[in-house]
Amino acid sequence: MQDRGHWGSKVGFVLAAAGSAIGLGNIWKFPYITGENGGGAFVLIYLACIAFIGLPVLTAEILLGRAAQRSPVSAFKALAGEKTPWKGIGWMGVVAAFILLSYYSVVAGWALHYTSLAVTGGLMERGPDGMEPLFGELFASTPLNLRWHLIFMVLTIAVVLGGVRNGVERWSRILMPLLFVMIAVMLVNSFTVEGFGEGLRFVFGFHTEDLTAAGVLEALGHAFFTLSLGMGTILTYGSYLNPHDDIAAASISVATLDTVISLSAAMIIFPIIFTFGMEPGSGPGLVFITVPVALSQLPAGATLAVIFFGLLVFAALTSAISILEVTTSYFIDEHQWSRTKATLVSGIAIAIMGIPSALSGSTALFGRGYIGGRNWFDSFDYLVSNWLLPLGGLGIALFTAWRLDDAIRHREFLTGSKLAVFYKGWLLLLKFVVPVAIGFVFLHAVGVV
Repeated sequence: MQDRGHWGSKVGFVLAAAGSAIGLGNIWKFPYITGENGGGAFVLIYLACIAFIGLPVLTAEILLGRAAQRSPVSAFKALAGEKTPWKGIGWMGVVAAFILLSYYSVVAGWALHYTSLAVTGGLMERGPDGMEPLFGELFASTPLNLRWHLIFMVLTIAVVLGGVRNGVERWSRILMPLLFVMIAVMLVNSFTVEGFGEGLRFVFGFHTEDLTAAGVLEALGHAFFTLSLGMGTILTYGSYLNPHDDIAAASISVATLDTVISLSAAMIIFPIIFTFGMEPGSGPGLVFITVPVALSQLPAGATLAVIFFGLLVFAALTSAISILEVTTSYFIDEHQWSRTKATLVSGIAIAIMGIPSALSGSTALFGRGYIGGRNWFDSFDYLVSNWLLPLGGLGIALFTAWRLDDAIRHREFLTGSKLAVFYKGWLLLLKFVVPVAIGFVFLHAVGVV
């Protein structure tokens, strides 16, 4: 247990947990899926998913972690017995974290590559017409993808090696304020461009024409993805909490910061897109093709490009740290490994597992033919976002609401809390609303509804 550590303060926990939640999902994925699903109505569905499904599960994860003072697998065994089948939920979380980081680091590598180009001036030299070929070259390049994927994994491993207080918390206190400053700078710029009004209407106007049942599934899946739910990251961070911290208040702080950053990212990107008459529904290439094209036509585009892609890297790193911490803490708790051994073994294994995702655009072997004909990278993203994370969240909700000892649940929620009045409402959401909502999502996914 002496290897586990605790947060130095509640602020340290909130920043670290917000760093876990705020990542590429906010700045890369949320804007492009908002564009694909028509804007406003999708945003409204997403906000409802955050408030009534994501936030209750986030609170439950933190509560389980603090109650058990263990990582996911060990937590379920500590709270329900050594042979409990519920530990399968913990295992699912560890597997989801392992898979997610293996391909997440590839996208983070793309952000590193673009940041490098922006700093050296190579990005703006390509001009508007050169941005699409640039991303195509990167996606198809084995050396570039491998290099940046491995560099990013080395950075992540280096932070986690430092431990909870001297590694994760220290870097969260540095990276998160920098991330907020970068967001603020980019937002100020978006207020000044011609397309600001149109971007505002697109994100917050109620447009239903492009929203489908699949879009609702996307909104719920992304609520889990962006809050880092269902894979044990928040549970693991909760296990480092001090006994008298307010779990409900901390959960609201984390969910609010995450949502504000997602909406801010959309308001950074779409005004720029509309200023130059570009397509908002351009998919995953929105950040790496469409935004650079637009930035290259702005007077301060070179500086803004450095800030924007630096923001992507910082956001990716704070999330990756938390994901690696899940597998690291598993080996510390279950096998009594030292933090150094647990971090290195986990990090190197994930880096190796990420190689097929890094090669999805450059080799036929990993380029197609997996889940639904998707390439390796997209198959992993589909599996994690639409299945493993919602299933993990469902398991956490059911366990907390129906299996966890009432006295433990009541004590952990109320200890140090000024929000005790919300306990019954939170429990009702966990018992009924969360399972039913996720159930409908899965029925749609398999074609029943």
